[in-house]
Amino acid sequence: MKEDNYFVSMGGGKIVGILIFVVVVVSAAGGGGGENHQQQQQQQKWWKWMSSTSAAAVNPVVSSSIVLPLYGNVYPLGYYYVQLNIGQPSRPFFLDPDTGSDLTWLQCDAPCVRCTTAPHPFYKPNNDLVPCKDPLCASLHPAGYKCESPEQCDYQVDYADGGSSLGVLLNDVFHFNMTSGARMIPRLSLGCGYDQLPGQSYHPLDGVLGLGRGKTSIVSQLHSKGVVQNVVGHCLSGRGGGFLFFGDEVYDSSRIVWTPMAHDRMKHYSAGSGELIFGGKGTGLKNLFVVFDSGSSFSYLNAHTYEGFISLLKKELNGKPLRETKDDYTLPLCWKGRRPFKTINDVKKYFKQFALSFGNGWKSKAHFEIPPESYLIISSKGSVCLGVLNGTEAGLQNVNLIGDISMQDKMVIYDNEKQAIGWTSANCDRPPKSSNMIM
Repeated sequence: MKEDNYFVSMGGGKIVGILIFVVVVVSAAGGGGGENHQQQQQQQKWWKWMSSTSAAAVNPVVSSSIVLPLYGNVYPLGYYYVQLNIGQPSRPFFLDPDTGSDLTWLQCDAPCVRCTTAPHPFYKPNNDLVPCKDPLCASLHPAGYKCESPEQCDYQVDYADGGSSLGVLLNDVFHFNMTSGARMIPRLSLGCGYDQLPGQSYHPLDGVLGLGRGKTSIVSQLHSKGVVQNVVGHCLSGRGGGFLFFGDEVYDSSRIVWTPMAHDRMKHYSAGSGELIFGGKGTGLKNLFVVFDSGSSFSYLNAHTYEGFISLLKKELNGKPLRETKDDYTLPLCWKGRRPFKTINDVKKYFKQFALSFGNGWKSKAHFEIPPESYLIISSKGSVCLGVLNGTEAGLQNVNLIGDISMQDKMVIYDNEKQAIGWTSANCDRPPKSSNMIM
């Protein structure tokens, strides 16, 4: 998620999240970032490598889509990831798919000043630099940014958990198989990150796949080259894995619950103002600014809404064979039963479904329903733990965030063409092989 003033901190003795959602702040070389990064950016001279990579011709094929398998889970791994094949010759990289940020970057041997452990050798950059005057570069910097090196585009991203990446923007070939059977190799821009600082929610991956609404987002770039419609979506399986897609040919739009994107929150995938529904009844907790963010493992409610939700939850659990436990630090709030729980099925009967309802000005309200299995986990100690956290304590101010846990077993679609967000229950275990297959 891109927001200058958000900062997520972790503390208080319990793990408040395995993967805290991403905040991106892109700053000019002379301001906004850490002093060490500024000094490093001034010292780092970009070396140009000879490359045999040639530009790949791309023909408009907007009637097809790209579907990619996802791996990982909310718990115990703590994140989902996707494999992309980049470069020529093609090499695999594991990336964190993040609808909360725009820039895609890889840890890069440029050489790498500071890099974290990764599953693959660091990306070897080519000499196809994005110049500073390029519109993509301009979208990463504030108005009036002065180019220190006109021939290249420097970037810096700072994430909410304290992590960061500094590098330079370049172009390279991405390899995609289309649902039509065609193979596309568009040349797209990505960040070559030569200086990384791991955050508190560090994941051992090769980089980040930015899926936000900005120009540098991969789906925006694919759309600008006529490869797919400007639509991105994901289907996260509660059993682990799932799939990610670009384009609008893998679902039947008439079977999707749609709500318009908030136009006053252009940085985020937000459905605007929502109301908390608990057990099918209104709670009076309204006017909630809600953001969808695949970069967060868990969901968050602002302090007032969270306290109201916890009160309703505890009232519902009164008299049930569950007791709050203080010796399980998996998440801030956990309960034990008479014996350890093995699966959510052992305990979900004690919990009610809740929902976020969006009065969208269309024919009827859109309800994003969250059953117990989409807000609870079973810890390694056999406790049932709440995967909805206090966002205000986490530094999210008044934002209410729908994270991976609450998007499990749903296809969630961000349609930038129609400026709408949609969802439907779906079998996320097997990626669709042809158009309009979502179940």
